[in-house]
Amino acid sequence: QVQLVESGGGLVQAGGSLRLSCAASGRTFSTYAMGWFRQAPGQEREFVAVIRRSGGSTYYADSVKGRFTISRDNAKNTVYLQMTSLKPEDTAVYYCAADRHDSANYDLLVSQYEYDHWGQGTQGTVSS
Repeated sequence: QVQLVESGGGLVQAGGSLRLSCAASGRTFSTYAMGWFRQAPGQEREFVAVIRRSGGSTYYADSVKGRFTISRDNAKNTVYLQMTSLKPEDTAVYYCAADRHDSANYDLLVSQYEYDHWGQGTQGTVSS
């Protein structure tokens, strides 16, 4: 089974940047679509970004488009989320997730219920 471990969270000022990493253990990483979700206190978990297994197809939530970039390095079994121009409302626990189906339907990939494996989360806090 794929195991996921996020890192790179921390505290930054508004307008700053963070780069999150998600390291995967397992032999099937390259076949999975990889997503990032986030959850603020008292809020539901929301979709942030997803990257298909090829690395050539990505999709972002409107709230982060133009500010966040998802990428992957299949040779390193790692997916990244580069976050720039951060806002206080970006404060959340960020989770990476793996979808073994690598669906081409983004209506599925934006749903947390599509994903098979989850990391423990990493806290990103943006101060104003």
